[in-house]
Amino acid sequence: MSRRALLLQSAKLAPAARLLAGTKALTALPGHSSPPRQQASKLKVVITGGHPGDPECGCGGTIARYSDAGHHVALLYLNRGEGYCGQNDPKDCARIRTAEAEKACAILKAHALFTAQTDGGAVVDPPHYEEFSRLLLAQEPHIVFTHWPTDAHRDHRAISALVLDAWLASKKKFALYYYEVAEDTMRFSATDFVDTSGVADLHRAACYAHASQQPNKWFPLQVEMIRYHGLQAGCAQAEAFYGVSQQPQIVLP
Repeated sequence: MSRRALLLQSAKLAPAARLLAGTKALTALPGHSSPPRQQASKLKVVITGGHPGDPECGCGGTIARYSDAGHHVALLYLNRGEGYCGQNDPKDCARIRTAEAEKACAILKAHALFTAQTDGGAVVDPPHYEEFSRLLLAQEPHIVFTHWPTDAHRDHRAISALVLDAWLASKKKFALYYYEVAEDTMRFSATDFVDTSGVADLHRAACYAHASQQPNKWFPLQVEMIRYHGLQAGCAQAEAFYGVSQQPQIVLP
C-alpha cells in the first residue's frame, strides 16, 4: 500500500481511534503557548533542509507561526539545489533555486542560509561535521528542526546527521526536533503537533515559490499529511514533529 493510500485510510479511522484512545493535545511549539502570545525574549529558530523547498514543505506553517510571533527564523539549506530545476538548463539550477528559496523565505518572513555542499553529493566526515557545526552554532539557535534520520534521500539523511552531531557537540544546548516531508519520510513517529490551520495559505505560497520543483506533484500529499495530523490533534491542520530534546523553557507554537 502506498503512503498516500495509507494516509487516506488512517484519516478515515482517526476519529474513531480518538474516541477509544483519547486525543493527544496540541503541543505549544517553542516560543509561545497555544494560542500564541508574544514573548519579551525573542527566539532564534533554525530549520534545516537537504534542499531548497524541504523546510518549507515540512515546516512551512510552523515557520509562519514563529515569524508572525516576532521570532527570528532562518532556513539553512545543505545546498543550492544544483541537481534539478525542471526543464531549465542544469547549469542554471543553483541560481534559479537560490532565487526560489529567497522568495519563499520572504513569504515566510525568514532568511535563507546555505552551506557549500552540492545537491546529491553530500559529504559527512569530520571536516564537514566541524564546518557545519560552526555555521549552525554561529546562529545561536534556541531550537533547530531537521529531517527525519531515515528519509529516503541521502541529502536529507546527511543534514540530519550533521545537525545531530552539532547538537551533541554543543552539549545539547538547543532544542532539537525532526520533521517529515511528503513521500521521502519513512516510518515517521510524532511526539508533538503544531496547529497550522490559520497559516495554510502562507505554507502553500512558500512551497509554490519553488516552481522549478513542480509542487503540484508533492504538495498535495503534504496537505493530506497535515490534515491527517489535524485529525490526530483535534484541529483542521497540524504539522507533526518528533522531539529529540525539548528544553523545558521552550515550547512549540
